[in-house]
Amino acid sequence: MKICVPTNGSDGMNDTVCEHFGRAPTFTVVDTESGNANVLPNTSEHMGGVGKPPEQIAGTGAEVMICAGLGPSAVRMFESYGIRVYIGASGSVKNAIDLWKAGKLMEATQENACKEHRH
Repeated sequence: MKICVPTNGSDGMNDTVCEHFGRAPTFTVVDTESGNANVLPNTSEHMGGVGKPPEQIAGTGAEVMICAGLGPSAVRMFESYGIRVYIGASGSVKNAIDLWKAGKLMEATQENACKEHRH
């Protein structure tokens, strides 16, 4: 399974979860079977590129997105791609994945999405 985490840099499993999903400088995609972590730059329109972050992440084959929080539009887009999103992550990528595996993160919904990110 591939899990994606919005990150602040390029340190793979040791990098930190970016607090602002759409403006994360990078996305770290972890293959849970091989343990490989692939760091991709955020090339979405939020960073001067094209497209939305969920579109970019869907292209990686990720099945799960783990983040601190995100807006309702992003939740809808991830749902349309069949990617499950979990919120409440913090610390390192490794810590975020461990929290998810332990069932300590909440699945994102329209009700618990960040309301200040309505765009």
